[in-house]
Amino acid sequence: MKFLCLAYGDERKFDAMSSVELDAISTQCRKLDDVLRDSGHLVAMGALQPARAAATVRTRKGKVAATDGPFAETKEQVGGFFIIEARDLEQALEVVSNTAPARLGEHLGWGVEVRPILEFEQK
Repeated sequence: MKFLCLAYGDERKFDAMSSVELDAISTQCRKLDDVLRDSGHLVAMGALQPARAAATVRTRKGKVAATDGPFAETKEQVGGFFIIEARDLEQALEVVSNTAPARLGEHLGWGVEVRPILEFEQK
């Protein structure tokens, strides 16, 4: 079973970090990413540009429109994602508990949302 894991954090706190602090946390993240890769559970992984670089597409009054940034105003933003393979939600939570956004950066507001993926048949 596949799970989408959305890594959340507070971009303002990242922006306030010095380059030395960013380098230190990046080094720790890479090590934990390698552990996840080596575990065989990782399917895909990526980091996202800041929310200010995003756009949202919605239909309004029958017309498709794009607006700058994410639609919702929140304190935390999605900063990255990974897809893992796990037996069930319990194992997925165990796997995710050893990832960088779950173990590091409490001061950055990091957290991970874990959702089972409903896979559709590809034609």
